[in-house]
Amino acid sequence: MSRRAGSADLPLHGGRVPAWLGQRMTKLGTVITQAIILHYGRDEFLRRLAHPFWFQSFGAVMGMDWHSSGITTSVLGALKRGLTPLSAELGLHVCGGRGRHSRATPDELLAVGNRTGLDGSALARTSRMIAKVDSAAVQDGFDLYLHGFIVADDGRWVVVQQGMNDGTRLARRYHWLSEDLKSFVEAPHAAIDGRNQGRIVNLTDRRAAASRIGQLDLLRDLGPDGIVREAAALTPAPPAPATAQPELPHLVMPDRHEVRPGDVILRRLHGALAAAAEAGPRDFAELLMVPGVGARTVRSLAMVAELVHGAPCRFDDPARFSLAHGGKDRQPFPVPVLVYDRTIQVMKSAVEAASLGNDEKLDAIRRLDAQARRLEQTADGPSLDAFIDGERRRSHDYGGRSVFGHEPPPAERTSRTGRAGG
Repeated sequence: MSRRAGSADLPLHGGRVPAWLGQRMTKLGTVITQAIILHYGRDEFLRRLAHPFWFQSFGAVMGMDWHSSGITTSVLGALKRGLTPLSAELGLHVCGGRGRHSRATPDELLAVGNRTGLDGSALARTSRMIAKVDSAAVQDGFDLYLHGFIVADDGRWVVVQQGMNDGTRLARRYHWLSEDLKSFVEAPHAAIDGRNQGRIVNLTDRRAAASRIGQLDLLRDLGPDGIVREAAALTPAPPAPATAQPELPHLVMPDRHEVRPGDVILRRLHGALAAAAEAGPRDFAELLMVPGVGARTVRSLAMVAELVHGAPCRFDDPARFSLAHGGKDRQPFPVPVLVYDRTIQVMKSAVEAASLGNDEKLDAIRRLDAQARRLEQTADGPSLDAFIDGERRRSHDYGGRSVFGHEPPPAERTSRTGRAGG
């Protein structure tokens, strides 16, 4: 697996996730995790968390601000709340978090070791080492404030941690994966998310091996005389040919709230809309045996299905996944709470049935994803602006809500007392 999967610019935003959204993020994040593990296993779920584009899409589909650094905190928090009660069943343990929770990670890993038989002390040392590497060996101007460590019962793990630069108001996310990790100090990252800041000190680069060895030599020769001798011995030399580095995808998350056409690959959106229409809300609801599932919910389910089944190349436009359940800041539209709840209900029903040996419901969701990919080659649909405008006009009918409150009914429908189905 590639060590570094890509990069992204994550603007810093203030504020907190409201309780009504945080509770739903916990439920949806948990059931998506269960679906991935049922289909593909724990190792694949850890690989997904280590992929920066998938991670951003995961947060966006849960109604968090699609482009902000807050996705990191909210996703890890939702997973910790949701997966901790299921840790014995799933064999996954979410440790750490932001601030004081970050500093408690080693103690939490020791406790995991006591429960599972893993070497908790070794996991705690790994946690400290990873934090030290990203704060000292990679000197890029970002100070760590968040550290999440997810470990499986077999000892495999993923680390997601984040730093911020107060001067630029940007955040950088670092992804680590235990799979194929050979060194903590030589190209260890699965990914580093953040805008290029120019030349930085990165002692984890393979090309810095000579520098790391030279620093140890200087320490052994500790003293002004030794350092002077080393400096005097340096003579200009032609640069060594650089080791070929793979071209990395670079995700730039803009410092603006609105979703624009350039943020979304429209044919993928049209494929999801066409698949939802072709599946037929009535037939789909009957198959899943979940009442109240309408066309709007099936559209959201198509995006959730892609999050479960999609290949890495499918997540280079994470803004598209915010079109499933909107965003807490009313961008691209208010969170459609009624739709969100039905999405959770459908996924939970499918996962519960699959855990009892009946895969029919989960397979229906997988087929919805396959259908969307097939139809996106030929499907047509509304422009992004028209799609978002339609969502906003019907927001009240869908139980629209944001940090600014509940969405009021449009002026022409103020006398209505009922709500349309989602």
